[in-house]
Amino acid sequence: MNSQSLKIAGLAVAAILSFGSCTKNFEEINKNPYGSTDTDLQGDYAIVAAQLQQAQRSIYLYQPVPSFQLQQNLLGDVFSGYMMSATPFAGNSNNLNYNLLDGWTSSAFTIAYANVMNPLYKSIQFSKDKKLPDAVGMSEILRVAAMHRISDIYGPVIYTKYNTPNAEGGVDFDSQQEAYNAFFADLKDAVAQLTPFAGKTASTLFAKADLVYGGNYTKWLRFANTLRLRLALRIVRIDPAKAKQEGEAALADPAGLLLDASDNFLVDIGSTTHPLNTINGSWDDIRMGAPMESIMGGYADPRLPKYFRTATDAAVAGKYKGIRNGINIDAKERYVGYSKLAEFASKIQLMTAAEAWFLKSEAALRGWANAGSAQANYEQGIRVSFDQYKLADADTYINNSTAKPLAYADPKASTAGSNDVTTGSPYLSTITIKWDAAASFERNLERVITQKWIANYPEGQEAWSEFRRTGYPKLFPVVINNSGGKISTTDFVRRAIFPSNEYQTNNAAVQRAIGMLSEPKDVGGTHLWWDPKQ
Repeated sequence: MNSQSLKIAGLAVAAILSFGSCTKNFEEINKNPYGSTDTDLQGDYAIVAAQLQQAQRSIYLYQPVPSFQLQQNLLGDVFSGYMMSATPFAGNSNNLNYNLLDGWTSSAFTIAYANVMNPLYKSIQFSKDKKLPDAVGMSEILRVAAMHRISDIYGPVIYTKYNTPNAEGGVDFDSQQEAYNAFFADLKDAVAQLTPFAGKTASTLFAKADLVYGGNYTKWLRFANTLRLRLALRIVRIDPAKAKQEGEAALADPAGLLLDASDNFLVDIGSTTHPLNTINGSWDDIRMGAPMESIMGGYADPRLPKYFRTATDAAVAGKYKGIRNGINIDAKERYVGYSKLAEFASKIQLMTAAEAWFLKSEAALRGWANAGSAQANYEQGIRVSFDQYKLADADTYINNSTAKPLAYADPKASTAGSNDVTTGSPYLSTITIKWDAAASFERNLERVITQKWIANYPEGQEAWSEFRRTGYPKLFPVVINNSGGKISTTDFVRRAIFPSNEYQTNNAAVQRAIGMLSEPKDVGGTHLWWDPKQ
């Protein structure tokens, strides 16, 4: 590796993998993360609160930072177009130019089972036994919030069969369709568990466990409904009837969806530094992605200075300058002067109210009941995003009918060729901001998803998933493709490969999981179930 941070990350992953398969030996992994035994903590249910806190802080891991860098930053954050690294890791042949490295792509899988599924499994079992329905509800919501991300990375996932060994001593995967059906069932049950508590003062356990809303049941219900709508739209291309059923159920629930910035799902990590601040600052390992420069720059988006800093490199000083994905980087010094990320507060953003409005806008475009007006929801999504950053005059932005994304040029390298992004390129969007009622469904869908992409920053995992589902916003293909033909340059990366550790310890189940994919190939170019090839 060419970066000290990745060397550290490799050690961190090796330490996690030394436990053996992360889907076996369940009760031993993270058995005692807070220094007390289960028996010690059962008296006031502190063990449940501790397990729920651990899960919330690990969906998007805040520490150790090297593990987060692999779990999220050098995966979804980059594949979404939000960010790109100036560092030529592994001789500039790595995830960023489609040579998917097992040491990188295994991290999200390992962390999810060790740090999220295991404590939530224990929390649910204990809470059901002690008849603590609010803790059951929170646990189920968190389990879906974490594991749909893992399914959206790999496809088949160990979910309903977790902690249920098969005849071979391993654990079987659910197909992605089976997993999504289980996600919807869990969210439905969670809402049923929490609805009787709406408007009431939280139990001591629930308030202690809640790192997001401080024990507000109604906001957890809104989060669950919005998550259900997100997942309903995720499967709309492969199972439109099921998508409509689940989406309309979410829209009809009396608690509603996330409404404004006070409803944003932000996990409080206390005084700990946000991991992106470390990777962006002292490590200098991440910078603005070229699509952000093109889209937000073209729109003269007032959120730009809230998201990024201007470049310091002499060639582009004072401008917002992003790095194109998959380019030839000979040395870190070449691009490290491009735009840094702005500093983040000590809260991890997993979902915003702006996203809820954009989801509702797409649901309205599709004619789903109780979705309201597609235009009104779209415009409210922009307003709520502006409010999140304390920006005024959203209406001027909303009514801009001429601004379009800008062509991208890199003064330090030639990116011309079959996948260039100059004016007229199929990879350069021409979508404007102002709603156009006369436009086609697809044109307005691009409008909705592009604005949702801007508002969801910096949560790259969700942005990558939505790009794969819709093709929006239009992103720039990699210039260098080191996949050896496993990933198409123009089709982009569709998934991550299963960890080698699962092959070693759970091989028969992994082979069956590969057979559940759209193509029986464990490669980055294989489409997921909800992402059928056009």
